[in-house]
Amino acid sequence: MAAVQRPASSSDSDERKRKRMLSNRESARRSRIRKQKQLEDLVNEVSALQKDNSQLSEKINVATQGYAEMECANNVLRAQAMELTERLRSLNSVLHIVEEVSGYAVDIPEIPDPLMKPWQIPCPVQPIMALADMFEC
Repeated sequence: MAAVQRPASSSDSDERKRKRMLSNRESARRSRIRKQKQLEDLVNEVSALQKDNSQLSEKINVATQGYAEMECANNVLRAQAMELTERLRSLNSVLHIVEEVSGYAVDIPEIPDPLMKPWQIPCPVQPIMALADMFEC
């Protein structure tokens, strides 16, 4: 049996056009909504990344300031160590003179050179204290 085709009427064609137009409008509306949602998501992501960036910048600034303060304190300690070493050398030379003049044996301490053996600390070991929040991520 052969299917009977009837000519498309004008109202059928108009109805299809109308349905296609409505479908296209709905599709365009969904597309606009989807793009708006994507834009909002990207704006939120940018905001979150800017906040993270500013927090990281602040942490870097704090760490840099702490480093500068430690470097300054370290320079002061180095200068003091050099000054004390020089005083000790001077006192040792006085002890050598006293030993030569008096003939008595004087116990003259050796001047440690921290650059030669940095792992041998000439003073008692102090425990290193760290705060728990120093290493927060």
